[in-house]
Amino acid sequence: MKKFIYLFFFLSSGMLFTSMLNAQVYTLTGKVLDKVSGKALPGASVYLPEIKKGTIANKEGVFILNIESGSHVIEISYVGYATDVENIKLDKNTTQNFYLNSSVLEGGNVIVTSFLRATSTRRTPTPVTIIKKEELFRGVATNLIDALAKVPGVSQITTGPAISKPIIRGLGYNRVVVMNDGIRQEGQQWGDEHGIEIDEYNVSRIEVLKVPASLIYGSDALAGVINIISNVPVSDGIIKGNIISNFQSNNRMMGNHFDLAGNNKGYIWGINFSGKNASDYKNKYDGYVFNSRFLERNGGAYIGIEKNWGYSQLSFSNFYQHLGIVEGDRADDGQFIMLKDVKGIAKEMIVGPEESKSFSPNVPMQKIQHTKYTLDNNIKIGNDRLKATFGLQRNQRMEFGNVLDDNEKALFFDLKTFNYAIQYLKAEKNNWKNTFGVNGMQQKNTNKGEEALVPDYTSFDIGAFYYTQKRTDKTSWSGGLRYDQKWMNFFNPAQFSCPPGMACIAVYDPKESNKQFNNISGAIGVAHDLSEQLTLKFNIARGFRAPNMAEMASYGAHEGTNRFEYGNEALISEKSLQFDAALEWSNEHMSVAGNVFYNTVNDYIFYQKLTAKSGGDSIIVENGDDLYAFAFRQKDAHLYGAELNVDFHPHPLDWLHVENSVSLIRGQFKEALDGSINLPGIPSARWLSEIRIEMFKKSKAIRNSF
Repeated sequence: MKKFIYLFFFLSSGMLFTSMLNAQVYTLTGKVLDKVSGKALPGASVYLPEIKKGTIANKEGVFILNIESGSHVIEISYVGYATDVENIKLDKNTTQNFYLNSSVLEGGNVIVTSFLRATSTRRTPTPVTIIKKEELFRGVATNLIDALAKVPGVSQITTGPAISKPIIRGLGYNRVVVMNDGIRQEGQQWGDEHGIEIDEYNVSRIEVLKVPASLIYGSDALAGVINIISNVPVSDGIIKGNIISNFQSNNRMMGNHFDLAGNNKGYIWGINFSGKNASDYKNKYDGYVFNSRFLERNGGAYIGIEKNWGYSQLSFSNFYQHLGIVEGDRADDGQFIMLKDVKGIAKEMIVGPEESKSFSPNVPMQKIQHTKYTLDNNIKIGNDRLKATFGLQRNQRMEFGNVLDDNEKALFFDLKTFNYAIQYLKAEKNNWKNTFGVNGMQQKNTNKGEEALVPDYTSFDIGAFYYTQKRTDKTSWSGGLRYDQKWMNFFNPAQFSCPPGMACIAVYDPKESNKQFNNISGAIGVAHDLSEQLTLKFNIARGFRAPNMAEMASYGAHEGTNRFEYGNEALISEKSLQFDAALEWSNEHMSVAGNVFYNTVNDYIFYQKLTAKSGGDSIIVENGDDLYAFAFRQKDAHLYGAELNVDFHPHPLDWLHVENSVSLIRGQFKEALDGSINLPGIPSARWLSEIRIEMFKKSKAIRNSF
């Protein structure tokens, strides 16, 4: 692997030098104006996301950009106006004005970057939702996924205010890929008590893909992708900073953030720091929920260079979280109880009101340290481009359960991941954009705790794909094919089998195992403008997911749950085929978007409670606790549903915002299991309504209050 990395850097250095010599640069200049009045819009943003280059219009609305030759997608935006997305082709110095329509609606036709090429959301056949930074701060949320759970079709599984896992159209855990600045986030996603380990205060925008995306992202993108973009360089000649403070009264959560970024003639840099502290939260049923407290300490930095030949950016981030695990043990009168060290003896005690106000987590608790280095390169080669992104991650997850020794690590997963993604983007020709790519990762997990829920393992996966896009005046097509291969080596502690017509059996029989998985994925979709305001979309996508290590080789108590889990080495890959159809309509004051989908999943993996030989539940007694025995199995399933979003600003009351969204999802086994066909964990039907009053949008002293 090291030889491969050195070879790539050697080749890319040569290509970089050649591209610097051959880069043909032209000037794009013009004005950003109000379409009705012709008035200049000073401070308007003109940005090219594919090459991470942009500028701000001056007080006359004039902008100037030096851009290499070729086709580009450009996004023009200004507060209070509908974002404009234009395709431009530069083969000479060009003057072009951009005209924006006044609009009180959020979102609209903006750029999505999750499909390798910058594309407008209106031209994207797949269902995608864009959430900008200012939208995240408008609502009350305890973490990033909690904020995203308001998106139609997106929900969450939460085990406290600090931990939430994203669910897209009824599928979650390892079926959702989370990307952060081009790198796939890896942190033991299979666990109920495992979050995503990303600093929410440092997020610039989020793209939510609600469709199987294995074509581009490989295994695990069965339900979709959450693409989180944190580091966005500022325009040349600007130094910009932000200070954010947040207080929530329920659990006295205090959050603070600082960031600063600059750009001097294409040399870019940025730093950021964040912190959170929270005590136990309170609800009307339980009062203060003992040990739901947490703290976070996060930081990061990046440096890079942006020139006409492309860009190269090196970034670092560190996420630290210390949080309690809620067990919910109670006394006979319903009050929470806790274990406390009393002269070397663990004794149960009633949780008092002062204890619930503490910010320090109690045993059982977790400590998570997630460190990440990312190298992101985009190099121009003639009229084509080479994108190469590499990442090194280390996720250290420690769980503590001994009140007599709070330094004893019951579980300690040390997961190291090397990510790589290389794409060759052919220049647009006859309105066709072709992309060839290869991506994957190498992982090594080592157990360093007193116990081990999953064994030590190594894995390597690689996938090669071809993706193409075609556009005409009113229609956009996209699609492609991909082949994946994955290898896993691990030490399996137990063998699990389910003989036909008999109870499942798990036998402790340690042995070394080697598993191999492969798959072919693909997608095809079309978006057609029926009019200037109405767009019809249709998409078909095939996804897959290889079993994770917890599903194949678990053997032990899952901390924070009442389960003793048995893995199943005989599991095979999940495979899905999803059909999507959408109709979107919008004007200056209103937008309506409706989506329907049907997703069939072959060999869906789930855990099932085991039955004892004598009948009834199979119970394992461990450390004095009764745990229900569960094992992983597979059956064919399907999911289907619909989503509707209506966003309305009644004219002339532009300060009044009314939004309604409806999500309906059903998930079923194709054959009944224990008398039921319903899949576990499917979210209930949901209708969200929001009424927001926006004030002082143009005030010099206070802006954008709501």
